[in-house]
Amino acid sequence: MDTSFVPPSRGILTECVRSAVRAPSLHNSQPWLFRIRRSSIEVHADLTRGLGVIDPEGRELLISVGAAVFTLRVALRRAGYDTVEELWPEPGDPTLAARVNLTRVVPVDAPTVALAAAIPYRHTNRWPFAQVSVSADMLGQLRDAARREGAVLIAIAPAGRDTVLDLAWGADRWLRDQPEYRRELDRYTDSRLRHDGVPVWAAGPCDALEVVPVRDFAAASPLHRHAEPFEPYPAIMVLATGYDAPIDWLRAGQALQRVLLTATWLGLATMPISQPVEVPAVRKALATRVAGLFPQIVLRVGYGRSQMAGGSPRRSLSEVLMKTG
Repeated sequence: MDTSFVPPSRGILTECVRSAVRAPSLHNSQPWLFRIRRSSIEVHADLTRGLGVIDPEGRELLISVGAAVFTLRVALRRAGYDTVEELWPEPGDPTLAARVNLTRVVPVDAPTVALAAAIPYRHTNRWPFAQVSVSADMLGQLRDAARREGAVLIAIAPAGRDTVLDLAWGADRWLRDQPEYRRELDRYTDSRLRHDGVPVWAAGPCDALEVVPVRDFAAASPLHRHAEPFEPYPAIMVLATGYDAPIDWLRAGQALQRVLLTATWLGLATMPISQPVEVPAVRKALATRVAGLFPQIVLRVGYGRSQMAGGSPRRSLSEVLMKTG
């Protein structure tokens, strides 16, 4: 660190945390906590917000935390500070997932401005997309975004798309047959009195063509879920890593958020399809489609309806900021 470096005020760091909580998370569970230090911010995994049925190992929880780490990095960089991150910096503290250290004041570059501008607009779009192909150039930019965070983003060729979607449908059916699955899903559905979960308006319809497996968040709501025809040939991508340890899950989360923010800046809509990586046998089968890498998430990418834009609720800073001890 530059010995002449003067850390920013707590107010600036607090605003960066406010941006970080806009990160995506499984069922919008927001499983993270932050502690602000003088020249660093700690990101902790909030294990009380895990989902034991679909994520017993906490893999998706840590992907969510990784997404928050990346968003925090972007916010700090946008505020004019260079950072160095440490993943699992203290072996004795199993919840301390990352420490983001501020090292110096730097000029803000154009890519950072673009990513930061996309933070408040990024959201999961569970509605039909336009029947318009995503250009090879745009897909290439998404692949590059994943690569910059140490992950691989693979565009599934048309010949393999049906296989991946069939795996997703099979996983979705398997999950719905699990006795506690519905109870766990209901926990984060239509939480009108809380600041987390998936609201009714964001649950989306089911696919009348039965091509895209949209998770049925709406079953717990008093509203009946309707059906609409989705695009028959969706663009499907798989985010994967070379290894499958907790540190790789954190890195996958950072790569995922860079991809999602890049897609948002490019005017693309995105929808994670988590079911095929939540069933071990299906995840293993999916790995054969991505050259033996470890699939972490499946993404549907396309052009969505602008009127469906909007973010799901977020926990307040008082709920996610830990006391400095």
